[in-house]
Amino acid sequence: MSLSQLGNRIAHFHAIALAFFAIISVDSVWAQVARVEVHPFVTETLAATEFLTGKKEGKRETIAGELRIPRPGNDRLPAVILMHGVAGIGGNLDEWSQHLNSLGVSTFLLDSFTGRGIKNMAEAGAISPVVRIVDAYRALELLAKHPRVDPDRIAIMGFSHGGWAALYSSLKRFARMHGPADGRQFAAHIVFYTGCFQNYLEGDDVSDKPIRVFHGGADDWLPVEACRDYVTKLRNSGKDVVLTEYPGAYHSFDARSLKEPVKLPQANSLARCRLEEGANGVMLNSGTRQPFTPKDSCLDRGTTLAYDAKAHAEALKAVTEFVSATFKIK
Repeated sequence: MSLSQLGNRIAHFHAIALAFFAIISVDSVWAQVARVEVHPFVTETLAATEFLTGKKEGKRETIAGELRIPRPGNDRLPAVILMHGVAGIGGNLDEWSQHLNSLGVSTFLLDSFTGRGIKNMAEAGAISPVVRIVDAYRALELLAKHPRVDPDRIAIMGFSHGGWAALYSSLKRFARMHGPADGRQFAAHIVFYTGCFQNYLEGDDVSDKPIRVFHGGADDWLPVEACRDYVTKLRNSGKDVVLTEYPGAYHSFDARSLKEPVKLPQANSLARCRLEEGANGVMLNSGTRQPFTPKDSCLDRGTTLAYDAKAHAEALKAVTEFVSATFKIK
């Protein structure tokens, strides 16, 4: 299966999921949402090396996000920015948005791909996942000015490719280089099955805001082992970070559209890769000390996507409790 075919297949699954929600859940969805607003905004597209070396100006792009406000009124509500995976916004983000809205939390479904002309998974490699941190910071700035959003209660939640932004937007170095000019931070970082195998310069110096990582124990695309190591380092430095593992769960364990597991024999697995940032923003293979490339010797082939009802239910409960406590929702 080619990457283009793979992207189309995953997009098809997600389209089915969205149609499913539209057909059977429309009443409950709109009962939870008082207003929907689409906000375009300008961001920068940088190469990964440009991002890591602090370049400020890249290719200017206009992307957009959908803000869902759960109730009418004039009060300022907490909000969560949702960062999609490599296949774009799918049914799992829609469901998470509905769930968060039911708690009284606004959601901002941020689309990093459409405005950049990225139509499928095969084209997603055109933007480095770490560069989407810029998108996240610009969305934070936008929402902090919104009259219905509490600027001190804006969290970020990301999945896989979008999980990079959710996790590494916590790095103080990245915030200094690319974050809001007023120094505003995310109130929390919620991370689903992303890669933790990159050792960035000053990578242990993260925000004091809470970080929660959720990962499948059987994930063979972005294996959990690297996240175990990273979380241990952060905890040893006194940071509020917790990793929750779900034994036997694969990548995308929260995507109901993947109830039939999908095997991707040609997709790159990063199970053996460990990278570190070298001079001039170049990521190096930690073992060979050579620049990492898409044909690096650490890469394997073959990954799996699969829904796991038990893991999904437990993650819903954990996120509900965490968000309620963090935002002081009664």
